Amino acid sequence: MITADMKNAAIPNRLNAAIVVAQMLAIGGCLFAVTRVHGWALGFLAVVFGIVMYSVYAITHEAEHAMLFSNRRINDSVGALMALFFPAPFHLMRQGHLGHHLRNRSDDEAFDYYFDGDHKLWRILAFYGILTGFFYVMVVLSNILFLVLPFRSDKKYLHVDQATTAFIESLNPRYRRLIRLEGAAAIALHTGIVWFLQIPFWHYIAMYAGFGFMWSAMQYVHHYGTERHVTRGARNLWIWKPLDVLWLNHNWHLTHHTHPSVPWVHLPKTELDGNTGRGWLLTAYLKMWRGPRRAPESVPNPHAGKVIP
Repeated sequence: MITADMKNAAIPNRLNAAIVVAQMLAIGGCLFAVTRVHGWALGFLAVVFGIVMYSVYAITHEAEHAMLFSNRRINDSVGALMALFFPAPFHLMRQGHLGHHLRNRSDDEAFDYYFDGDHKLWRILAFYGILTGFFYVMVVLSNILFLVLPFRSDKKYLHVDQATTAFIESLNPRYRRLIRLEGAAAIALHTGIVWFLQIPFWHYIAMYAGFGFMWSAMQYVHHYGTERHVTRGARNLWIWKPLDVLWLNHNWHLTHHTHPSVPWVHLPKTELDGNTGRGWLLTAYLKMWRGPRRAPESVPNPHAGKVIP
């Protein structure tokens, strides 16, 4: 057993490097195959690509926590590279995710509730957008949004709802240029991929739709209906063990929120107080279709207004 006291001392640098190389080869293989498949084969490839890219997302997540490589420059550089295939600016994803660890289950991120004064229909549409993949579309559109509207001082146009406002207000302006550069690089990379490899446009869309649905559907499955507590408001889930490993133990989500500085390889053996049972991922996802509920209480965000460093 290890504890959170070990923190980043046990980052598996060599293993992570090997995983990154394998992921790049897998992405290349999928991009090569998508130019040559049709029909059911294209659907199967979309599923395979979704599984591969969720692993890429998991490796990017390690970089967001500075746990991918011990050297911070290498960590951030590789994280930015892998985020290009998402595609999204790494430093925007990083601020969003670190902010999530501060806002989790508070009123600023209680996605499965609606509050007095909320537009109930909007909250319902946003919730089912998460379950069906539209949340991914919005994240990808951030590449364009932050090129056109980068961190303006007047953010009224982005006050869509409480969660969006909290996210925008936590963004650090020091990363403005870097986020714009990463967004432009992502657009250029994917334009180049489609053009140079002559990938049929709808084949490309179908392949990324497989990943987009998978990513979006699982973004809050580990939090739905959990305790309104910043660290305890998560659950560990399980799926087929090879997928658990491929996705870098991302389903050990309660353990991660409790010990966010423990690298992925150690999560299953990290000490966790209380019940460590794991529900089934698919069952947890299906339960989410019950939809959002009226919030029975208010849980203020103690970090409201805090800018992510």
